[in-house]
Amino acid sequence: MSFTATVKDEVSKLDVADTEKISELSAIVQNNDYSDGIKIVTENNAVARLIYSLFKDLFNVYARVSVKRGYNYSKNMLYTLEVKNKVSDILKSLGICGNVPENFIYADEDLLMAYLKGLFLTKASVNDPKTSRYHLEFNLDNLEYAEFVQKSLNHFHLNSKILHREHRYVVYIKEAEKIGDFLRIIGAVKAVLYFEDIRIYRDHKNMTNRLNNCEQANVDKIIETANEQVKDIELLKEMDVYDLLNDKEKEVSYYRIKYPEASLVELSQIISMETGNKITKSGVYHRLNKIRQLAVKMKEKKKSEN
Repeated sequence: MSFTATVKDEVSKLDVADTEKISELSAIVQNNDYSDGIKIVTENNAVARLIYSLFKDLFNVYARVSVKRGYNYSKNMLYTLEVKNKVSDILKSLGICGNVPENFIYADEDLLMAYLKGLFLTKASVNDPKTSRYHLEFNLDNLEYAEFVQKSLNHFHLNSKILHREHRYVVYIKEAEKIGDFLRIIGAVKAVLYFEDIRIYRDHKNMTNRLNNCEQANVDKIIETANEQVKDIELLKEMDVYDLLNDKEKEVSYYRIKYPEASLVELSQIISMETGNKITKSGVYHRLNKIRQLAVKMKEKKKSEN
């Protein structure tokens, strides 16, 4: 079962007040065919059961249910619910009279959350957080309704956006934290816990990778710098000017040659331990810098002579 199906299965089984059921069913019907009666198609058995119960409990209407194999030999079954009785009364009670519902359907936050739950059940999909990207989207028919949905989502600071895709409008959320907030809003507690566990694991893994990459980059930089310092020392010896260095600089150059992959901190500790003369990282850097300056002068001289 996909993550989307799992979430829909969970929220379909939540107990809600009758007023919230009205808002929930309003979103479901609004986004399905009601031009000739009410016709709702879903692949989710739990969602089909919920819709059937909502019509029965709210309007004492028993929807006609049919089941068939999905398109293109899909393994999923398609559940079609049709209502032919009391259609005009039902649409009026659900606040459906145009592209957006009437205000009483989403008059307070509880009703708005119930509406978004119904909308999710029939028009949304959400990626499993184990995949490479976070994504929640609502696939809608017209721009006016898409803007209404975007405004409703952003009432809860979910930072949703609209994308025009062929003849459809997609309202989507891409931030992991915001998707987790939406799942809380519709009451998908188990899904939230799963989502957050995976998100935290992935964030921790990404942080570890970044730290490892950073550490490796630092190691590479240390080795590169050390190799340059070794080359400077060898150049001074080659040009027979090594004796221009003082004893402290020669001492550091000796240990740099001996320990070519050591960092400045490690080199200071080694020199302090082996010679008994304490030297700091900055002291090692200062002496290697002196060697570097002399090597640069020798390179310039060698270039001018050529």
